[in-house]
Amino acid sequence: MLHGLRLLLPALIPSWRFFDTIAPSPRIEYALLHDPHAVAAWQEFRPRPARLSFGQMLLRMVWNPRWNESLYLVSCAERLMATPTAHSEREIIERIKAENADASAPWLQFRLVFVSRQGEGTRKDITFTSPVYRREAI
Repeated sequence: MLHGLRLLLPALIPSWRFFDTIAPSPRIEYALLHDPHAVAAWQEFRPRPARLSFGQMLLRMVWNPRWNESLYLVSCAERLMATPTAHSEREIIERIKAENADASAPWLQFRLVFVSRQGEGTRKDITFTSPVYRREAI
């Protein structure tokens, strides 16, 4: 019994040594545009909820496919910054497009930002800005 518990414990409580580095992850912001040359009004893609009840937290530990997909998108964003590929960019664009299927704007653009604390406020560093895409062509 004790041997089985020692094997199970690392799966339940992972070690921080699992990660190569611990750094802030990029956030994805997007803009729906009516004109490809317009100034973008950026909004965060899938912002985290400000507050969760205890029951919601318990449920999310067992069932949360939307969060799993969001983690996949963070992975795509990290890959896009390290070694840009069309695949990572396309995956992010496809998810944004699917979530805004009923929007009337024909153009779409996204960017990756790092948010860090600086004194009393926050600072945003833009690390990648995509080209403007026509939504029907994606």
